Amino acid sequence: MNLFRSEEHVARWLAGRGPGTTISVRKLSELAEAWWGDRLSPNWTPHSRAQNQEILDRLGLSGDFWRLPG
Repeated sequence: MNLFRSEEHVARWLAGRGPGTTISVRKLSELAEAWWGDRLSPNWTPHSRAQNQEILDRLGLSGDFWRLPG
């Protein structure tokens, strides 16, 4: 994961290579909270693949990059 200050900065860093995917820091924060926010709960159990995919879908993270392997 790399953090950049702008789309222009991303383009400069890529130097003509194609990007994987990009999201904003705000979206990354939303993802981190949804994915990890319950981990300190005494009753925590690991999320299923379906639960994790639902998190991605709910946050609007769609497309091949965000599709978890079945």
